Amino acid sequence: MPSRPLHLAVDLDGDGAHPASWRRARHAPDRLLTSERVARVVRVAENAGFTLATFEDSPAPPGRGPDPAGRIGAVERAAFAAPLTSVIALAPVVSTTYSEPFHVASQLASLDFAAAGRAGWVVSATDDAAVAAALGRPFVTGDGLGREARDAVTVNRALWDSWEDDAAIRDVATGRYLDVDKLHYVDFVGETYSVKGPAIVPRPPQGQLVVLAPEGLVPPELVDVTLVADPTVDGTGAAARRAATPRVFAEVEVVLDTPDGDAVDRLAGLDAASPWPRTERLRHVGSAAGLVALLTELARVVDGVRLLPLVLDEELPVLSTHVLPALFRAGVATRPVAGSSLRTTLGLPRPANRFAAQEVPA
Repeated sequence: MPSRPLHLAVDLDGDGAHPASWRRARHAPDRLLTSERVARVVRVAENAGFTLATFEDSPAPPGRGPDPAGRIGAVERAAFAAPLTSVIALAPVVSTTYSEPFHVASQLASLDFAAAGRAGWVVSATDDAAVAAALGRPFVTGDGLGREARDAVTVNRALWDSWEDDAAIRDVATGRYLDVDKLHYVDFVGETYSVKGPAIVPRPPQGQLVVLAPEGLVPPELVDVTLVADPTVDGTGAAARRAATPRVFAEVEVVLDTPDGDAVDRLAGLDAASPWPRTERLRHVGSAAGLVALLTELARVVDGVRLLPLVLDEELPVLSTHVLPALFRAGVATRPVAGSSLRTTLGLPRPANRFAAQEVPA
């Protein structure tokens, strides 16, 4: 039994993690990019008991292969889902490459308000010359990706603190909305841009959104949850021990036996259309019981997992009826509590405002 229950996250991008997942979807192709589709999958994930839903994204246009992926922006999907949910947390994937940190900070702070403190941010980088060309920006690669990620997260965190918690006084009698002495300039100067501030959105309900990032992309002091990818449990444990962040989640690709077919056969059928590239992530191909055993083993070395299902319409029902209930019954994992912020659910404190902390009483 792990010392702390495992936190369960699931990626809800498109029709699933496989590039050809749309071929097995249980809806017409023109229904993918609809509000009804987004609402349905996020409600299924919330009712199942997942702690967190992530929404993948990319600034790249759809490819030219046989299975091009279309998607609505991740922040927009998360913002749409926020008022439709009350328990599950929502974390869009937002790239730090070619993005304007001031706008990203505003979008994510607004999302945290919409979700009543249930928002997170999955940090990513974009190593694609075609994206740079489409945006008319110099191509960023190599060490530049890490530099951009570091600076963007630094700026976002500073902007979230640029309003003190009680900066908005809303005093009708005097007509004063803001205490301007509690707004602060961040005065950030990086290698490629500078940001003055303050933000245009008040400090988020969580103070700071929960920042999730792949291992090695962002300095650990800027990250709340490291996402580790290793094809073995032992390697995952070693990566978790390397991570100097408060929490560590393992990434697991999931292909399950379903009433519609054996896991191996289903994967082979989709791979025949568009091969699913192997990554450094753990990949489970098999039964629900086998996945329960794997997650039970992972619970001894990590704080949570992010599952990437092969096909949402087929894997989510099995996860909901067989995998998560078994983990809850065994005490390996726990459901989030309604009314809790994502920070509270993960056992992370609400950070003090850096500017308020610097003030010295007269």
